[in-house]
Amino acid sequence: MLNSRPIASQFGYARSKSSMNQPATDEHLEVCSRHAADLLRTARVPNELTIASFNIRYAVGSLLISGSYLRRLGFTLPGRRPTLVAKHLRRAAQVFNTSGRMPAPDIIALQEADKHTRRAGQHHIARELAASLNMNYAHAESILPREASVEPKRWWLDFEEAIKPDDAGDTGVANLSRAAFIKSERLALPWTDCAWRPRTGIYSLFKFGARHLHLYNAHIDTHASIENQLAQHRFILDHATHATRDTPADAVVLVGDFNTLNRAACDAMRLLLEAHHFTTPFPIGTTTWRAGFIRLHTDWIFTRNLKVKAHGARRWLGVSDHYPVWVTIDTDGIG
Repeated sequence: MLNSRPIASQFGYARSKSSMNQPATDEHLEVCSRHAADLLRTARVPNELTIASFNIRYAVGSLLISGSYLRRLGFTLPGRRPTLVAKHLRRAAQVFNTSGRMPAPDIIALQEADKHTRRAGQHHIARELAASLNMNYAHAESILPREASVEPKRWWLDFEEAIKPDDAGDTGVANLSRAAFIKSERLALPWTDCAWRPRTGIYSLFKFGARHLHLYNAHIDTHASIENQLAQHRFILDHATHATRDTPADAVVLVGDFNTLNRAACDAMRLLLEAHHFTTPFPIGTTTWRAGFIRLHTDWIFTRNLKVKAHGARRWLGVSDHYPVWVTIDTDGIG
């Protein structure tokens, strides 16, 4: 039975309405916490924790393929974009803030979390969603190279709305949390296939009492070969090995849009992660992405040294072409 108590009370502290503090960090990593880290060392740890992963697609909506054709025909009006994205952010906040078809998450990992891009209506996706949910956030920019030209892609990957070279905004990944961050780090994933769209991950460390949880959120390259996708996973696995070298029993969670577009990619990715003692409750073939009649399993959550009590994919938000995936873990297994 999932715990239905308000999450703030589960953590043993009330929400502060004070403004977020932004410590000095890497200029491409923005970390904002309302709570001092040492609060968690004395707060009562909840008996379960829900972690969600969601490729929010800059909150522009679910119509990836048809939306692409409409843009090319001139039916998409840029002036409407700020209002549209704001509506979708409110919808996402409503779903994540209530226990309906998924439990209200304590941690949310976002991919395609744009920051002040024109395609996102100049919204800061992670910051605004975090504010609506009264959560802390850490956002890592992709650092799109403005000089790299977009090359022709395989036709089925040619529907993304590109960020223009003269757009001052950027995309990225973000972790939102009801707990404070002990540490966060931007991870520049290795790439060989797509110079105009570098891929990024973000690492965040949490402490619950005397217990640690290491969270890795990655957006794996959809244009890469399977082997080059695995190279990005290996980069994260190496980081996790280093981060837990003195505490190998620490809990580790790998989440994100892994862009597994076919069964071979799913099998290769699972084989690699399972060889490093990670497990997932999601069977291959779980629908996490939808476009018309097409269904794919691209979004995943893997855990190590944790007991998963429940999991699922929350269907059809209308906010993105992806569905949020989530797991609820037993916090007795952290640390």
